[in-house]
Amino acid sequence: MRILAELPHPDCKISIFGMNQKFIIKFEQGTLEQSYKIAETDIVGGVNGVFELLDDAFITEVLNHFNAMRKSFLSGFERYDS
Repeated sequence: MRILAELPHPDCKISIFGMNQKFIIKFEQGTLEQSYKIAETDIVGGVNGVFELLDDAFITEVLNHFNAMRKSFLSGFERYDS
């Protein structure tokens, strides 16, 4: 897997990787990660096409998922720790 690009964002780290004819888009926020795999053939324009896919609405959804993930993790950890 090789890193193709990084997209600056104030709320999370966004990296785009290439592996086995797929783009892997990885979002990181603290200890949490989300990744999305997309076939290269489904994206027009290569990495630039991936940048177009990652519009404000998409990133807002990802950030909302991070909030839900964090809430789920903390709830689980509280049950474990009690």
